[in-house]
Amino acid sequence: MGNCIGAARKSTAEIAPSELVKPPPVIKLYGPPDSFATSHIRLALLYKPVKLHFIPSETHQTPVLMYQSDIVSGSVEDILRYLDSKFPDPEAAAAAATVTSAADTSSNIWGWCGEATPVVVWVVVLQHRSINWHLEKMVKWAEDLLARGGKARGDPSMGSPRMEVKKFGKSYSQLQQVMLEHAQMEETVLFQILESADRGLCKAANEEHARDLPIMNGIKEEIKTIGVMNIGSPDYLEVLSNLLSRLKRLKENCKQHFEEEERELMPLMEAMELNKSQQEKVLQQSLDVMRETHSNLFRFFMEGLRPNDAMKYFEMIKRYCDKVRVSLMLHMMID
Repeated sequence: MGNCIGAARKSTAEIAPSELVKPPPVIKLYGPPDSFATSHIRLALLYKPVKLHFIPSETHQTPVLMYQSDIVSGSVEDILRYLDSKFPDPEAAAAAATVTSAADTSSNIWGWCGEATPVVVWVVVLQHRSINWHLEKMVKWAEDLLARGGKARGDPSMGSPRMEVKKFGKSYSQLQQVMLEHAQMEETVLFQILESADRGLCKAANEEHARDLPIMNGIKEEIKTIGVMNIGSPDYLEVLSNLLSRLKRLKENCKQHFEEEERELMPLMEAMELNKSQQEKVLQQSLDVMRETHSNLFRFFMEGLRPNDAMKYFEMIKRYCDKVRVSLMLHMMID
């Protein structure tokens, strides 16, 4: 996603000769279009270096995958293991089998992460990663806009300079919604649990959320202002420069805040020793608060995760959510 799906298409000059003569292998997938199993496999294939040819078929009760001379059917796990044997990176079946040890998604920098760590902690950490990625993307995009003076075209898919600003604003609005829901989830669910362990840390974290809100709203207002200004004028460039400064400040604030949470607050969550039922309740409450992130904005959110992280996130959500909600998230990704 962020590192796989939706990446900018290369120009002809950027494509190596080997890429021109080696198109991606084609995978054919047959299965009921509304089947959870079919949708799950289609999601995994989004992250594989293949071209998917999906053939909706009501005659197949379970998904059937064809690659070269191989015909594979069976459970989702069987098909994912087959795909991993042919296309090892990233591992789809491994994500399904090891969601409780999500510490392997990156180096265990704090030293406290382990198999006893509540699933909701890993959900929070992966949300941090997605938000950080999107903030970095917005900063680089704003830098590019400023370097081009607002007039010269960048990516042709962005359209006219004014249309590009409109798309920039839409992307930021989506990110802001994810960030607001993430903060609300922490304040109304996680911090309520952790207050008994360390009220001072929770209060400080709440204050940091409040600190960043004016910056976030200021960015939104500046984007609106830029959208109606004379593109390339001195005033336009000044506002664009101010916008870039605010975005950089927000990015650094969030990075520091997330690191502090993961270093100081998340270990307290592990110390609460929640049982399976309690973990399920906490995660469901968290997802109820983050409703837009896990429905209309789910594809946008997942774009900010590396393939392995994205598959692990989905597997964790799938284990603790009702099937209707998970099916909705799947369709947001593959349709």
